Amino acid sequence: MRVRKTIPAAAFAAGAALALSGCAGFLVPAGEGEPVRATATRAPAPAPVPDPGAVTGVPTQGAPSPAAPADGCPASGAAVEMGPVEAALFHRAVTLTLTNCGKKPYRVHGYPSVRALGDDGERIPVPVNAGGSMFGNDKGPEEVMLEPGRSVTSILAWVSTKEGGDLIEGDALEIAAAPDAGARVFPLEGHDIRLMDELNTTAWRTDTGG
Repeated sequence: MRVRKTIPAAAFAAGAALALSGCAGFLVPAGEGEPVRATATRAPAPAPVPDPGAVTGVPTQGAPSPAAPADGCPASGAAVEMGPVEAALFHRAVTLTLTNCGKKPYRVHGYPSVRALGDDGERIPVPVNAGGSMFGNDKGPEEVMLEPGRSVTSILAWVSTKEGGDLIEGDALEIAAAPDAGARVFPLEGHDIRLMDELNTTAWRTDTGG
């Protein structure tokens, strides 16, 4: 595991600006790559070149992996989305949304699973804490039997201040509904967005305000 070079927070704080940035990303299915070209055989009559997507076991480039559900809903039935990054003085936050995209109730209780990733996709040592921030208080876990189509939210925040010591630069966030649920990777865009000293999350709830 290679940890990105830490950046002194004092140097970053001098150039920090109040900005609103957005970020979104998608987890690329493992093993998806260039399609295998099928070779047309010479025949008495001209034969069309086979479509690469028709070759057994080889997906067409850009098409979803055969293992992925046709409707895009994970096998767990819990789809996680990350909203745009909100910015305040040396503070950053995003709203995470968990939606039951399945056909039966989904039990929610606890906090989202969040990890910071480096430029090579490896996890980097950024602490993840359960707790609130200036963007919202943590009211603690709420057990919810989430009906199909319904959602709960969580606030993910991080601090970039000189009091936080050296800052680590992360390139993406790996987020899942729970530690045992499938994760998605959301790239972080913008130098002032990627710097962090720790990550704080509130519990999944139907109401994260207050």
